[in-house]
Amino acid sequence: MTVSSGSASVPVLRVEGVVKRFGDHTVLDGIDLSVDRHEVVVLIGASGSGKSTLLKTINLLEEVDDGRIMLGEEDITDPRVDADKIRARIGVVFQHFNLFPHMRVLDNVTLAARQVFRTPRADTERTGLALLERIGLGEKAREYPDRLSGGQQQRVAIARAIATDPELLLLDEITSALDPQLVGEVLDLVGELKAAGSTIVMATHEMSFARRVADRVVYLKDGRIIESGTPEQIFDSPVREETREFLSRLSPN
Repeated sequence: MTVSSGSASVPVLRVEGVVKRFGDHTVLDGIDLSVDRHEVVVLIGASGSGKSTLLKTINLLEEVDDGRIMLGEEDITDPRVDADKIRARIGVVFQHFNLFPHMRVLDNVTLAARQVFRTPRADTERTGLALLERIGLGEKAREYPDRLSGGQQQRVAIARAIATDPELLLLDEITSALDPQLVGEVLDLVGELKAAGSTIVMATHEMSFARRVADRVVYLKDGRIIESGTPEQIFDSPVREETREFLSRLSPN
């Protein structure tokens, strides 16, 4: 479950001066962010701060109005790039599972490898089964998604995202649609991915988890990065007043 390839000296991701507007509303206002290989960067901030939009621009689901985004050494915001080829290098998991209900779990996990990378079915199924075993869902491989709990479905979605060994994994509030008792099993899997060396950019409202798993925490407000630092710095000794106010609202006591 490791993230693959590339020169260790080149950041996996560089977001440089990115601006995104919807009409007259500026959602991202000059975002600069660099993510090194094997680094876990956690985005925090209130709803509407720009976290999800930033992840969507990285995955080319939203076009930027200014700035650029580099994946490795390639400018992926160049209009000449093949967006599908770029997305094949990035694993994405959203808050809603987005599994195909008419396909069994194993087929969901192996779909990209078969359809995008043209890997033979026998090879993808062998890899997919091994991956499902590693996340404790090997016995569910032939089930349909509606036979799984929400936590199990989200773990399958994560398995699908990492099945092709992407360079970068984007996780967007992946526990927000889950019942509280199911959150832990999904976050435990993310912790395993970190231990295995994955490069992750993750938006979450789970502050205790952010403290535990992040190498760097980035606080966004009104489409701007207000403060960035280690979990200890951000949660224990934030420099900016905006950061202190945000965290105090989460933990008033």
